[in-house]
Amino acid sequence: MLGFGQGNIRDSTMEKLADKGNGNYAFIDSMLEARKVLVEQVGGTLVTIAKDVKIQVDFNPIHVSAYRLLGYENRKLENQDFRDDQKDAGEIGAGHTVTAFYELIPAGVEYSNKTTRRSEFVEQKQAAASDSGTMLTVNLRYKQPDSEFGQEFQKRVPKETLSEQASTDFRFATSVLAYGMLLRDSQYVGKATWEWVISTAQESTGKDPSGLRAEFVQLAMTASRMRK
Repeated sequence: MLGFGQGNIRDSTMEKLADKGNGNYAFIDSMLEARKVLVEQVGGTLVTIAKDVKIQVDFNPIHVSAYRLLGYENRKLENQDFRDDQKDAGEIGAGHTVTAFYELIPAGVEYSNKTTRRSEFVEQKQAAASDSGTMLTVNLRYKQPDSEFGQEFQKRVPKETLSEQASTDFRFATSVLAYGMLLRDSQYVGKATWEWVISTAQESTGKDPSGLRAEFVQLAMTASRMRK
């Protein structure tokens, strides 16, 4: 589903319609966006490689006291829905990638609003202690495009994979995340400012053959002027 023009374009309505048809949606507001959706990413729209994709991330409490997913509020499922193949979830197209950011509180740091969600790591204290080398687990469940039965696998991420040197792509993505939080006046925005968003995006543009990252910098500058 594609939206064109200006005014009266409701993103939430387009999303609902696309979800009902297990499809995708996009809003075309420029030639650059049209090229991205209809040329560069068209394969991911037309070719589905997995449907009803569900992802669960579980951080080891030995290393992380609490964590919170940033964004995807309208995509969250209850824990018991993960293995319920009747629950609808998202589709993944060829070439698509999914990026998720979490806010983490290191072990030993006091915090409020504690969650009661059970972790696979703390079902038995001895089991958690014996798995101190694992930072987190990623559980993924999906269906083949022509099947109605879910398949599942797990990836355990060792703490040795962590790095304090963020990649260019990671830094750029953080600026986009902060941009969204500032637009929504999020209570979790912390110390992020428009100036930080713009400078971080400019410094991490990297290789930008399509000009999309440069366009984001201009959007951030415009939003900054409008919000002041």
